[in-house]
Parts: sequence; C-alpha cells; structure tokens
Amino acid sequence: MLSDIELLLKLQVIDYDLGELERSKEYIPDMMENLKREISEADEICKKTEKELSESQILQKNLELEVSTRQEELKKLQGQMMSIKTNKEYDALIAQIDSVKEAINERETQILELIEKIEKLGGNIDDIRRKSQETREQNEKQLEILQEKMDSVGSKIGIKDDERKRITVQVPRRTMSVYERVRKNRGGDVVVTVKKRACGSCYKALPPHRIQEIKRGDQIITCDNCGRMLIWKEGESE
Repeated sequence: MLSDIELLLKLQVIDYDLGELERSKEYIPDMMENLKREISEADEICKKTEKELSESQILQKNLELEVSTRQEELKKLQGQMMSIKTNKEYDALIAQIDSVKEAINERETQILELIEKIEKLGGNIDDIRRKSQETREQNEKQLEILQEKMDSVGSKIGIKDDERKRITVQVPRRTMSVYERVRKNRGGDVVVTVKKRACGSCYKALPPHRIQEIKRGDQIITCDNCGRMLIWKEGESE
C-alpha cells in the first residue's frame, strides 16, 4: 500500500503542475493585453503631443501672417489721416484704426502664448518619443517571451496528462475515487502529512491509534474531518 501512497504523491505533483498550466492559460493573455495597451498608450501620447506641437506651430505662422497683414492695413489707414476733411470721416477712420490695433494686440498675445506652449512641447517631445520607443522595445520582448510560454502550454499539458494516465492506471480504482473526490470538493493537496498529531490540512487532532495506523503505512487512512489522505513523515514527533 505504501507504493500507492508514493504514486498518489507523484500524482499530486502532476495535478499541481497541471493546475498552474491551466491558470497560465488565463493570466498570460491578460498580461499580454496589458503590455499591448501600454505600447498603444505610449504611442498615443507621442502622436498627440506631436500633433499638438505641429498644430501650434502652424497656428503661430498663421497668426504672424495675419499680424503682418493687419499692420499693412494699419499703415494704409494711418496714411489716410492727411486726407480727412470732416469730423465724421475722422471719427470713422479712428474707429477703424483702433479696431485694427486691437486685433493686432489680440493676435500678438496669442502668439506669445503659443511660443510658450511650443517651447514646452518641444522640450518634452524628445523624452516622450524616447519613452514610447523604450516601452515598445521592452514590451515587445516580454510579449515574445509570453507568446512562447503560451505556445508551449498546450504541449506541456499534453505531456502532464500522459504522465497522469500512466500513474492513475497503477492506483486501485477505489483509492483513485477517494483521491478525485477530495481533489474536486476540497481543492489543494489531497495527500497531506501529519503535523503535531493532527491533520496537516484542517488541523483536526488525531487519536493515538490512528497515528499508529498512519505510521505503518499499510492502508489508506483519511481524515475524519476533511477527508484528505494522511501520511507520516519521518522525523515528525508523535
């Protein structure tokens, strides 16, 4: 019967490995999606900054052109002052001149604000580009590693399944039935060691005669509380 316990311990390790492989099929895609999202977000920030910088530079040039045009218009209006004959014409011309001056002042204020914005964007753009590139390079390397792991999960599961089948056919059907029932209902380890005269899983105290039966190892002993299979580990005090 001790050989059955040894087989169950091996089976337990295989089941643990299978569980980890199955979980990796769930979390690896999530990790890959997060890495892809980081690349996309970094690229988006870079593109947004470049677009904002370009639009600001174009707007600055357009405003400067408008100021230049307005200044030419102002010169022409000011040149008409000498030909004014009536107060009404004078008042109308002054109103035009003031309007043009106001427009020039507004545009010049906008230009100054844009210059400050462009300087700030220009100072940040190199760092943003570098960060975007670094994020892409680092994450793509991680994606390659994760993809390789993902690709290998299926074959590893197949290998473990074959190992499991080779073991389960060697274990008595009744014993396997107990093992599978506990594994399904309780999860975690099915075969546990006695610790401090108690079940190593639920810590239910064991009577002396039960401990002696477990030590002999000539039959499968289960915990009356959690149903797990109990084994004795050399060096454990009675």
